[in-house]
Amino acid sequence: MVSINDIIMREVNPFDLVNTKVGNFWNDNQDYASVVESIHQEVINDIESYLDLVSKDNRSRTLLLVGDSGSGKSYLLGRLKKTFNSKAFFAYIGPWADNDYIWRHILRYTVDSLVQIPEGQQESQLILWLKSLSAFTKRSTKKNFADSIWQSLLNDRQKFIKHLKNEYKLASIYNPEMFFGVLYDLTNPELSDLASEWLRGDDLSEESMQALKVKFCIDTEDAAKNILANFGKISTQTQPIVLCFDQVETTAKFDSNPQPLFNINTTIHNDNIKNFLIIISIVKNPWMRANKFILQADKARIEKDIQLKPINLNQAEALWAYRLQPLHQAANLQPDTSIFPLTTKLLQYNFPGGKALPRNIIILGRQQYQEYKELLIEAGKGGNKDQAEFELIWLKEIKNTQERINQISYVAAHDLIKMLQLSLDALELLSVKTKFINGKYDSSSLSYQHHKVGKRGVIWTEDANMVTFFNVMNAAQKVIQQSLCQKLYLIRMASVGDAKLKGNQIYQQIFKGTRNIHIKPNLESVHILATYQSLVNSCISQELLIGGKTIQVPELQDLMRKSKILENCTVLQDLGLIAKDNSTGIQAKDLQPIKDFLLNLITTQQFLGISTLLSQAQNQYPNVSDSDIQGLIDSLRDEDRVKLMDTNKNMEQLICLVAK
Repeated sequence: MVSINDIIMREVNPFDLVNTKVGNFWNDNQDYASVVESIHQEVINDIESYLDLVSKDNRSRTLLLVGDSGSGKSYLLGRLKKTFNSKAFFAYIGPWADNDYIWRHILRYTVDSLVQIPEGQQESQLILWLKSLSAFTKRSTKKNFADSIWQSLLNDRQKFIKHLKNEYKLASIYNPEMFFGVLYDLTNPELSDLASEWLRGDDLSEESMQALKVKFCIDTEDAAKNILANFGKISTQTQPIVLCFDQVETTAKFDSNPQPLFNINTTIHNDNIKNFLIIISIVKNPWMRANKFILQADKARIEKDIQLKPINLNQAEALWAYRLQPLHQAANLQPDTSIFPLTTKLLQYNFPGGKALPRNIIILGRQQYQEYKELLIEAGKGGNKDQAEFELIWLKEIKNTQERINQISYVAAHDLIKMLQLSLDALELLSVKTKFINGKYDSSSLSYQHHKVGKRGVIWTEDANMVTFFNVMNAAQKVIQQSLCQKLYLIRMASVGDAKLKGNQIYQQIFKGTRNIHIKPNLESVHILATYQSLVNSCISQELLIGGKTIQVPELQDLMRKSKILENCTVLQDLGLIAKDNSTGIQAKDLQPIKDFLLNLITTQQFLGISTLLSQAQNQYPNVSDSDIQGLIDSLRDEDRVKLMDTNKNMEQLICLVAK
């Protein structure tokens, strides 16, 4: 007979599995189905009514979603996508690093979302959107078109373009020949990836542009705005596109100048860009501060402010019950209540007003569950629980990053520099400043003081277009000529072109046989930098919780330094900011992260069943053998860091920290 107490002792705290930091709903593995349906249901109904209005008259509308930190704003966006993806196309728009690139940022994130495949579908949102255009769905009277206009045009690029130009000749499409041609290329398996890259605004190579038959890439704000407008102009007979702006309080200079975001929103309405439902999610306090600086005309372009309110205690109890249900189901004898070992009195005592934020409900459940668990058995306690919890959060977040970014060029140059800047700040570098070079591509550069050796300049560009590369190298040469830094670094994995190209010739002058250095980054480094940026944004949005409390950016920086995670970033090593690890013993080194994971999990839980520990490690590291994991557990025991606990013969053996 397995009792509920036996299960509680051996399993991971179920409230640790709740992701209080919710990000991009296309990449985050949050279980949106776990929401108690009544929570924020009136808000969901309200938003659905506006979505239906956009579907009906195609007039774009904007909603402001405001709530306290922990009220469930980001979570709600994911729930909206899950609930209404059958009646709208959803795009997640994360925070941007530079206000000079907002339209390009929005377009990039919109296309990145549109290429995602919705649940229950076989094709991406982008292909579903394309097929549902009125130009393809209406029946033709021509016999040779058979049943479907779509099928009849698939094998003839020029007919496809001509058909769309005729259908939308009154819509004032921006560069229709190129735009419709790229839409056609989306249907070609050999060109679909390139077509998506062009649409999202990548600076493609000349060869790629020739393959797509395009004359230029989307490299200005005006071009990005017009391409986004094209999506709305030709989709008035299909489903709306929902643009979900999240964590806007973390965008560039929002505290001092929130106006750029609302300029964008007003432009969408003034220019009659159709068929978008815009949802702007923002934390209440930053919004109250920003509200004073926004022009009244721009506020008027917001259809409605929607407030996320605290939930009642019945809903709170239902949240607890959902998290505890799997443990209860595993017990032979069911507990008396659906929230055991927690109680309704706990909720009433801690929230006497009868209302609470969902995050605070989860935090209370986590703390009280852990206290009950530790009362069941005397175990060795110790270790830095906050540090251990942070390192477990890091593993989850970097996994999401790895799924989101599968090549370095996926990230815009100004975002790469912003990621690097934040990591340099965490390393306590002095005078870190962006826009070191002058000109159009200044946002792909930064400078900093390196201890006593002077000023360092860094340029990071992965754009494949050689004209762009020439312009960047030309700006770099001016920096060298003016002696603005003691050493210049170029970070670039992409090609630098052949010797015939002027850009390559300038590159050779700057980086060959000089003290300046060309660094070739790897994808793993970008994952580290991007994950840290994501956590910084979460801190600013007051969404990152460790040890049951919201942490600030300085605390996150301290955790990063103590964890030494940045020491694994080869870009920072190549910049000379971190010593390179030249140690031998590759196998032991490869297994060290798994060993750290095991110890961190035991530290946060205090004690666990051996089978649970093995299962958690296998889920996190599926390519590592059971015998290797068991060997690491044995190694931790040999080092006297953990021990097996004495339990009764009917219980599974438990493992805990060795008391220090």
